[in-house]
Amino acid sequence: MKKTALVIMAAGIGSRFGKGIKQLEAVGPGGKTIIDYSVHDALEAGFNKVVLIIRKNLEKDFKKIIGQRIKQSTEVVYVFQELDDLPDGFTKPEKRTKPWGTGQAVLACKSLVHEPFAVINADDYYGKESFVKLHDYLIQDHPIRDGVQPICMVGFRLGNTLSDNGGVTRGVCVFDDQSHLVKIDEITNIVKTAEGAAVKSEQGLTPLDVDFRVSMNMWGFQPEFIDLLKNGFVKFLSKIKAEDLKKEYLLPIFINGLLQSGHAQIKVLDTQENWFGITYQEDRDIVVRAFQKLIADGVYSRNLYV
Repeated sequence: MKKTALVIMAAGIGSRFGKGIKQLEAVGPGGKTIIDYSVHDALEAGFNKVVLIIRKNLEKDFKKIIGQRIKQSTEVVYVFQELDDLPDGFTKPEKRTKPWGTGQAVLACKSLVHEPFAVINADDYYGKESFVKLHDYLIQDHPIRDGVQPICMVGFRLGNTLSDNGGVTRGVCVFDDQSHLVKIDEITNIVKTAEGAAVKSEQGLTPLDVDFRVSMNMWGFQPEFIDLLKNGFVKFLSKIKAEDLKKEYLLPIFINGLLQSGHAQIKVLDTQENWFGITYQEDRDIVVRAFQKLIADGVYSRNLYV
């Protein structure tokens, strides 16, 4: 079986969540986390390695709460996103406290990921079909031709990603007739309506098609992508100023730069799965109820064991 890795970004601070570690928040029976369900779905789809990107000070918590379960089913490794993990010639600004972003998070895997890999958020639920589509793409041969990096992303239906708690921002995908991404339009304050979805503004509601595909930060890469990410981080650091203490090296922005410069071809993989996640403390109860329904519908066993 071809080796494929699932890389889970779990080093975020989660300042909007409040107290506690949202990546380890129990949402299912027996203290199961969203990560448990993602790993379960990934292994079921065929992935056979898990890489957890965490903060060093959380290593003990991760190993105790979920690591013991995961390692009984697959290879699991931990990498740490650290503020001072920078390329040669760069040092951390003295007053910098904010992490460098999702681009640097994935770079933390550079010595451990040598196979096709997926990248997901720890606190987002993506659904079984999404992992199957991603894995099926990654195990195919995708040679790099003329310096063009083959990338894929899972495109969710807008209507399956809306919140009952107010407006959301979504990256709406524009793609060609071969399902290759052309661009992503970021649209803010999208709300759920009786008719489906709309952008809410001072002028009122402007309807949106609930079947628009949106990016929820679920990506698939070849191992060579990490070298591009490393070079991009050097360029990013070279341009920021000492007083730019909050600027981040973000994975979607870097990927969009590759796309617009012609150095990436991005396949949009369609899924009809429902997405949900934890950003705020009040999201937890919604996620708990969502998993209760999935269990009641027979999607998962109450005794889920990854």
